[in-house]
Amino acid sequence: MSIPQSGGGPIEDFSQLASYLEAGCKPREAWLIGTEHEKFGYCPDALKPLPYDGPRSIRALLEGLRDGFGWTPVFEREHIIGLTRNGANISLEPGGQFELSGAPLKTVGDTAAELDSHLAEVETVANRIGARFLGIGAAPVWRHEDMPVMPKGRYRLMTDYMGRVGTHGTQMMYRTCTVQVNLDFASEADMVQKMRVALALQPVATALFASSPFFEGRPNGHRSWRSRIWRGLDDSRTGMLPFVFEDGMGFQRYVDWVLDVPMYFVYRDGHYINALGQSFRDFLKGELPALPGEKPTLSDWADHLTTVFPEARVKKYIEMRGADAGNRAHLVALPAFWVGLMYDQAALDAAWDLVKGLDAETREGLRVAASERALQGEAGGVKLLDLARAAVGLSHAGLEARGHGEEAWLAPLMESLATGQVQADRLLDLYNGEWGHDLTRIYAATNL
Repeated sequence: MSIPQSGGGPIEDFSQLASYLEAGCKPREAWLIGTEHEKFGYCPDALKPLPYDGPRSIRALLEGLRDGFGWTPVFEREHIIGLTRNGANISLEPGGQFELSGAPLKTVGDTAAELDSHLAEVETVANRIGARFLGIGAAPVWRHEDMPVMPKGRYRLMTDYMGRVGTHGTQMMYRTCTVQVNLDFASEADMVQKMRVALALQPVATALFASSPFFEGRPNGHRSWRSRIWRGLDDSRTGMLPFVFEDGMGFQRYVDWVLDVPMYFVYRDGHYINALGQSFRDFLKGELPALPGEKPTLSDWADHLTTVFPEARVKKYIEMRGADAGNRAHLVALPAFWVGLMYDQAALDAAWDLVKGLDAETREGLRVAASERALQGEAGGVKLLDLARAAVGLSHAGLEARGHGEEAWLAPLMESLATGQVQADRLLDLYNGEWGHDLTRIYAATNL
C-alpha cells in the first residue's frame, strides 16, 4: 500500500482532478515498466511472521538494508517504515509484508535484474538476523491474531473501517501478497483501451498466477484465496468497473467514480486524520467534517486515488492488480505478460478483439471462476484455459515485436498452459501427496 503522495498544491478548479491523471500521458518512446511485489517475512524456527521490533524483525531488516546497501530511510514519527533508492522504494503492508516498488525501467530484463538484486540484498540481511521469506498469495497457516501490526497511522484507520464494510477486508490487509505491474499510456484513448483489456483479462492473470489454495492451516476450496478475499472487501472501491466498458469512458468518468468512493483519511504534518466514510466531494466544497473549512490539495487527491482497489487502477499510469505473488519466475512473468499485451499496438488491438464481446456478467463470472478453479474455470461459455492460451500467445507476439528477448520470461506461464496446472495446483498435489497433509512443508517449498 502507498506511502503519502506528493501530488501538488491547492485544487482551485474541478478540472484539475482529471488533468492530474491526464498528466501521465507519455509518448511511446518514454513508456516504462514499474513492478511491485510483496512477500511474507517469517522466523524459520517458530514459523511465525516477523514482528516489527526486535533483533529479528521488520525494523532490523529495514535498518540492515539502510546500513548495508545505501537505502534512505522513510519515517513515520520515530518509526522507520520504508526505504528509497534510485527511484525504487521498499514499504510495509499492514501485517509486515515486505514490498518492493521498483524503479521505472525500460525492459522486462531490467526488472528481472532489479528483482534479483533486491532479493540478494534482502537475503543477505535476512541470513544475518535469521529470517526467511515466502513467495505466495496468502498466508497459508497464520491466523489474524498471529499477525504483527505495522506502526502506520493509515493502517490503524483502515483496519477499523474494513471490519465494518466487508467480510474479508482485514484478511486482505494482513494476510495477502500480490505482484503487479504499472504501465504507461499515450493518450486518453490509449488509457481507455488498455483499461478495458486489463480489466477483461485480469481473470486470466488471476488464474495463471494463483498461488493461495491454503488459509488458516487447510485447503480453502480456491486456487486464489487472495482473489476471493478481494470479492468480499468493500464493493464501493473494488471490482471489475463495468462503467469502463461504456460509452463516455475517459479520465473524467474515472474521476467521477473515485469521487463517489468514501474517504479513509487526510494526511497532514505527519499525521493521518480520520475521515472514514466522508466524501471527497464535500472536501472540494470545504465541507469535510474532518477538516471543516479546508479544501484539498492535489496531494490529497493523489492519496485518495490510492484508496480505491479495482482489478486495474488508473493513476498517472495503469496498475494491473489481479495476480497472487509467487516464486521468482512468476514475479518476472507478470510484467512480461502485461508488457507484451500493452506495449505493442498489434497485440493490444488483438487482445481487445479477443475480449470485446464479453459482457459484464461473463467478465465477473470469469473473475469468480479464476479464484476458484484457476485455468480449469469457465463462465458464460468461455473457458479460462482457452482464453489464457490466446492471451499468452498475443503477449508472446507482442514481446517478440519489441525485440528485447523478453518472451523468454513467459516460460512459467507456457508450462502452466501445457499442463493446465498453476502454482496452486502443484502445491495442492504436494499437500495431498508427499507432504501427507503436513502444511509446514510449504515454508521450504515457497521460500524466495
